[in-house]
Amino acid sequence: MSRIFVTGMGMVSAIGNSIADNRHALMQGTSGISKPQFFSSKYSDIPMGEVKTDTESLREELGAWEQGVTRTMLLALKAFKEAIEDAEISFSSLTDETTSLVNASTVGGMCLTDELYNDANKHSNGSEFLASYDTASVSLYLQARYGLKGIINTINTACSSSANAILYGARLIKSGIARRAIVGGVDSLAKFTVNGFNALHILSSGICSPFDEQRNGLNLGEGAAFLILEREEDLHGKKVYAELTGYGNANDAYHPSSLSPNGDGPYLAMKKAVDCLPAGASMIDLINAHGTGTENNDEVESRAMLRLFKSPPAFVSTKAATGHTLGAAGAIEAAYAVLNLHHQEVYASLNFKQPISSTGLTPVLNYEKAALKNVMSNSFGFGGNCTSLIFSKV
Repeated sequence: MSRIFVTGMGMVSAIGNSIADNRHALMQGTSGISKPQFFSSKYSDIPMGEVKTDTESLREELGAWEQGVTRTMLLALKAFKEAIEDAEISFSSLTDETTSLVNASTVGGMCLTDELYNDANKHSNGSEFLASYDTASVSLYLQARYGLKGIINTINTACSSSANAILYGARLIKSGIARRAIVGGVDSLAKFTVNGFNALHILSSGICSPFDEQRNGLNLGEGAAFLILEREEDLHGKKVYAELTGYGNANDAYHPSSLSPNGDGPYLAMKKAVDCLPAGASMIDLINAHGTGTENNDEVESRAMLRLFKSPPAFVSTKAATGHTLGAAGAIEAAYAVLNLHHQEVYASLNFKQPISSTGLTPVLNYEKAALKNVMSNSFGFGGNCTSLIFSKV
């Protein structure tokens, strides 16, 4: 079966409007979490990882004047456009039936919560967004805008969604169904989401502190990222960032919004991923952890790492920089793992002071250069859906 390589990336997040902007912010240890500027004023006191461009400016920048375009679609379009340009994909290749798009989102067009409520309750005559609320609306928009003819799919497995989009795209290539796959995810801030997480009492009142003993919750964020996956036979001297060498998915099946105390799902996902490598877990040099900053996730993920690695390798969480971008998190953090490898560097976990007493693990606290061969990226979702990806240096 074909080896699979990353040949292009595109991203927008709270710390930057491009891959280069994001890398610079990570190197500087910058957090994009702050009181929101553009999101509903009702939530002005809740710190969030908001993209620092308003919706109308995005629409103008991208020339997206179609009816029913949402902020979620705009963020996806911005990252998608950068990724295909970075990979120098021609129009004929982009529109070929062997080019697949696998997008992920948890909110989709429901970022327009008020419009959705009014339309659903017949308080309007039907807004222009009636066809935009579906999670798949983003994929359909990209398909129509670019004339894509290959397999198009949308994945929603909560916070592991875009990691699963990457996994699914890789399987399309491995099976011979696709020659290349544009894989990633997007989510924008929404009243629907904020109210839901607030009801769970897991929103932090300040910038989150992943893996810290005093952690008190997560910060919601928004963003999008896409990676271009191509098989080795089609590279022909193209620029290559990294190779996708392992992946694993498992379901904790314990609780709708919590992982099991022993971290069975995270352990099994990581175990399946490392089993793809010749020497297994010993080959992992760095883990970009899911690391949400919640009481349950960080302790459970720590236990799962201890269970698999005994003495875990260096690990980080970048969510104190971007916030938790939900369906986009797996792709954003996979792109960060690829940047780790491509530039041989490790980004710092921000806002950490004291290890969790029951596990004693400390993440990387400062930006540093490092010799990296294999980096794992973890994404764990509500409902217990857990996915781990491994990227390797080329």
